[in-house]
Amino acid sequence: MDAQPEATEALTPTPEPKRPAGAPEAYRLDPAGGCPHAVNARLRAQGAVAPVLLPGDIEGMVVLGHHALRDFLADPDVAKGPRHFTALAEGRIPEGWPLRTFATVPGMTTADGADHRRLRTLVSSAFTARRVEELRPRVAAVTEGLLDGLAEAAAAGDGVADLRRHFALPLPLGVICELLGVDPAHQDRLHRLSSLVVATDTEPAQAVAANRELLGLLAAIAEAKAARPGDDLTSALIAARDEGGDRLAQQELIGTLLLMIIAGHETTLNLVTNAVRALCAHRDQLALVTGGRASWADAVEETLRWDSPVSYFPFRYPTRDLTVDGTLIPRGTPVLAGYSAAGRDPEAHGPDADRFDLTRAGAAKHLSLGHGPHYCLGAPLARMEAAVALEALFTRFPDLDLAVPEAGLTRHAGFVGNSVRALPVRLGPAAR
Repeated sequence: MDAQPEATEALTPTPEPKRPAGAPEAYRLDPAGGCPHAVNARLRAQGAVAPVLLPGDIEGMVVLGHHALRDFLADPDVAKGPRHFTALAEGRIPEGWPLRTFATVPGMTTADGADHRRLRTLVSSAFTARRVEELRPRVAAVTEGLLDGLAEAAAAGDGVADLRRHFALPLPLGVICELLGVDPAHQDRLHRLSSLVVATDTEPAQAVAANRELLGLLAAIAEAKAARPGDDLTSALIAARDEGGDRLAQQELIGTLLLMIIAGHETTLNLVTNAVRALCAHRDQLALVTGGRASWADAVEETLRWDSPVSYFPFRYPTRDLTVDGTLIPRGTPVLAGYSAAGRDPEAHGPDADRFDLTRAGAAKHLSLGHGPHYCLGAPLARMEAAVALEALFTRFPDLDLAVPEAGLTRHAGFVGNSVRALPVRLGPAAR
C-alpha cells in the first residue's frame, strides 16, 4: 500500500497565493520529461526561482539558480516531512498522484531534525570513504564481466549494443543489491518497479499498482532476512539499534530499502549514461583523460555539473513564508531542487557554463548530489562506480562511439531523472 504521511495535527488551510503583477506565469512541467536544458535556461533568465505546475495542476516552485539552491537546501526553515505539504494535508493529493511516493515514503528523504539524523546514522557506516574503497576491487571485477557481456551483445547486434541496458544499469543495480543482500533474481523486477515509481508520466492506476508491488517485494525481502540474517546491510538494518535502544520501525525499514535501491542505482545509471554521451560528443575532452591531462574523476564531476543525472528532485517545503532570491515561496509549497538548471547557471559556473570542459577552473562546486543535511549519502559510491566504469569502458574500447546521433536518442520518462532511455553504441575494436 502507498506510504502515508506521519500523523500530526492538520495544517490550517492556506489560501492560494495571488500572483504579483508582472510575475511570470507558472510553467507546466511535462510529465513525459524531455531534455531540460532549454527550459532551464528560459526559466533561469526570469529569476533563480520559478513557479511551476506539477501533475494534477498542483502549484509548486523550482529553485534553479546555483546560489539560491545552495542556500535553500541548507535553510533551517525548509523541511522534508510530508506534514508540511499543504496540498497533501488538505487532501488534494490523490493516491495515484505520480509524485506521491516521493512525498510520503517513510525514511530519510521525508524525515527532519533528530529523526533524520537517527535514520541517517543507522545507514551511514555502509557508505564511508573507507568502506567504499574496500568495494573498489569488487566493482572493478563486476565491471569487467559486464564489458564481456557488452561485447557479446554488440557481436550479436551487428556491432551495436545498448550500453545503458548491458552496462550502465547492471553495474550499480548489482552492487547495491549485493550490499543489501538482495537475491539477483529480484533485480530486473526491482528496476522495472522503481522506474515506474520515479517516472512522472505513470498512469494513476499503474502507479498505485507498482508502488504496492514494490513495497510488497521489499517487505518479503526484509522478512526473509529477519528469518535468516546474513552479512549484508539489510540484516544489519534489521538488527541495528540507536543510542536509545530503538530499532527501525517496519515502515522505516521498508522506506530505507526503497530509497537505497532507487537512489543506489537510478542516479548512477543516469550518471554513467550521461558521461558516455558527453565524452563521445566531446572527443577532445576524452583525449584529455586518456592522455593523462585530466582524470576520470574529473569526467565524473563535470558530467554531474553539466548534465546532472537528476533534473528536478521532489520535495522540500518552507515551514514559513520564505523569500528566496527576491521570490516569495509560501509556507507549505512543494519545491523542486533544480539540479540540472543550477549546474549550468552562468552566475556560478561562468559565461561558458553550457560548455563541457574537464579543465574548468574557478567554478563553484556543483550541487548535483545535494547540499546540507540531506546531501546524498551514497555520493562516494556513485562517484567511485562511475569513475571505475568509465575508465574500464574506454580503456577496453577506445574508439567507442554513439551508433545514432544525439538528437535521435529517446529521453528518459519524467522530469525527475535526466538521461535517455537507451544508448546504442558501436564499440569498435577492443584494445590489445
